[in-house]
Amino acid sequence: METPIPHGPGSRVQYDQQLHELQQDVLRMSSLVEQMLHKAMLAYIRREPGLVAEVMALEDSVDKYNLDIETECLHLLALQNPMARDLRIIAAALKIITDVERIGDYCIDIAKMASRMADKSPVHPPADLSNMADIVSLMLRETLQAFVSRDLQLVHDMIDHDDAVDRYNRLIITEMVEHIKSDSSIAEQAIAHIMVARYLERIADHVTNVGERVFYLETGEHKELHV
Repeated sequence: METPIPHGPGSRVQYDQQLHELQQDVLRMSSLVEQMLHKAMLAYIRREPGLVAEVMALEDSVDKYNLDIETECLHLLALQNPMARDLRIIAAALKIITDVERIGDYCIDIAKMASRMADKSPVHPPADLSNMADIVSLMLRETLQAFVSRDLQLVHDMIDHDDAVDRYNRLIITEMVEHIKSDSSIAEQAIAHIMVARYLERIADHVTNVGERVFYLETGEHKELHV
């Protein structure tokens, strides 16, 4: 059985160190998910199915971080009576890892689509899809940097970029529908593009959720930022 850390100045220093390590673990988990997204999109756009296995392997590490961070949060709650800001850090971490884990799931969906489409020629080089993925990756980096620096301007920048993701999603859907109308033989590839765009749009939504948790962590205010 673990012995609770006694109260006192020394225990506070140790507790702060553990809170810091908790936040670093959240960043490490998020960094792995960013790698998953990068590899999954390369596998899809370049038709490189060999990268799919790398995405799957990273998912195992993400799942382990998810479980370990959850355990770490419960342990920190049990050590002593956390102050209000401590509670916000722990609550934010628990919520953030849920969204990060879901982002990882969508990366797996993209990787699986890459595997299914590996032997099929893309319908026109999907530049819009690549640009959309780049913006989603930027959003994730902005949010993680905001988590580290508590810079809420980065959160607002991320929200602005989410609007661009939504525009690309609509554009890709419209473009692919037109391609299907003109040549039904490419319907499968076109629908795959639409599905990947949808996965990226959902990833952006989860990144927005993370941004809202960072906002809560810094301000103590629950607020829907993307309206």
